[in-house]
Amino acid sequence: MSLWQITNNKILWAIAVSGVSTQLLKAFASIIWEGRLNWHRTLEPGGMPSSHAASAATLLVLVGLRAGFNSLLFTICLYIAFVVMYDAAGVRRAVGKQAILLNKIAASRTLKQRTGGEHLKELLGHTPVEVFAGALIGVAWALFFHYAV
Repeated sequence: MSLWQITNNKILWAIAVSGVSTQLLKAFASIIWEGRLNWHRTLEPGGMPSSHAASAATLLVLVGLRAGFNSLLFTICLYIAFVVMYDAAGVRRAVGKQAILLNKIAASRTLKQRTGGEHLKELLGHTPVEVFAGALIGVAWALFFHYAV
């Protein structure tokens, strides 16, 4: 496989555009949630919308359109998309909730001295709405790349 083949891979470009554009949307979504444009949100996990869900949905739909929605490849991508979205909304969100509690516990004077004041990152996962919004964006990018590019 040559570099030329990789750079001409429409599905790969669609996934990249889907993920990057969704991360950029987080900066603009911060206007709603924070009252200001926050470019740092583009480099952080979690938040609205989910770029993991967008990328997974883009891959899933494009593989379905190319290989067929009854193909083995589509089935594998469907499974991976569900795992990615479940992880984003389930496991990583739970870790974020645990970080909130641990930060509250560690804020006590005694523990603050022992931990050196370290603060755990709390926004790691997504709500189901954030995952759903990301998936919709991913489907839109897939359809755009399939029919327009």
